[in-house]
Amino acid sequence: MYNENLIPLPPTPQERHARLRALLTEKTVVLPGAINALSAKLIEQQGFDALYLSGAVLANSVGGMPDVGLMTLSEAAAHAGHIANAVQIPIIMDADTGYGEAGNAARTVHVLEQLGVSGIHLEDQVFPKRCGHLEGKTLVETSTFCDKLATAAAARRDSNFLLIARTDARSVLGYDAAVERAHAYLAAGADAVFPEALEDADEFARFARDVPAPLLANMTEFGKTPYLTVDAFSAMGFKMVIFPVTLQRVAMYAMHEALRTLKQDGGQETLLERMQTREALYDLLAYNGRVDT
Repeated sequence: MYNENLIPLPPTPQERHARLRALLTEKTVVLPGAINALSAKLIEQQGFDALYLSGAVLANSVGGMPDVGLMTLSEAAAHAGHIANAVQIPIIMDADTGYGEAGNAARTVHVLEQLGVSGIHLEDQVFPKRCGHLEGKTLVETSTFCDKLATAAAARRDSNFLLIARTDARSVLGYDAAVERAHAYLAAGADAVFPEALEDADEFARFARDVPAPLLANMTEFGKTPYLTVDAFSAMGFKMVIFPVTLQRVAMYAMHEALRTLKQDGGQETLLERMQTREALYDLLAYNGRVDT
């Protein structure tokens, strides 16, 4: 028979939600972005306390399309479900605009919370959304987004499930509008705020002073935000730092180079030293090379 010890049971959603809340009281939580279940296991193996699921990675790596809001809740849930079953650590997920209006956002909470995702962020862009570090974004009215947040907050079965309000106002309306919206979103039921695309360290530090709440920093590459360390964000008071697309970007570059070598050389022997070994893969999967019968 199949040896179930190869795949340890994941914690219950409630256990994971409580763990995330506890972590936020202990430290600044670093959340690398997983590409798939295998990379999620690597994040866990390397000692990270939590991981992040990016909407851009879902669109790019799962859907093979740009991050413009085309992926559905069903696709997002399938992706999250595989990853939640593969790891023990808490997961925060990008839920874009909630896949629709307020009622859709409530259903998004129901579905992802049950799967074992411990927190999501919703954003105040008009659908179809754009990447937060591109120009041309449009925002919904503050009151409209507050209604969505209130509905999503009320939909939680577990009060430890973390609801994060992302605002893209800095790039569209300016810094002061981002602060004003952040306070409104917290009053509407959000537990934390994600100020997208702040443009320098002083803005991050100022935002932490102006919005005394749990805050999430997006340390993406090639965007509007300078490269700041986790220690720098922690000193400012940020409680979460995500690296949403780092692993995808590194992996895609490595695959590009490997394919170029394979095409040029007609073989892969020169790539061996840059590969994960069979032994390392089996160790990550807790696989001893056989299935008991």
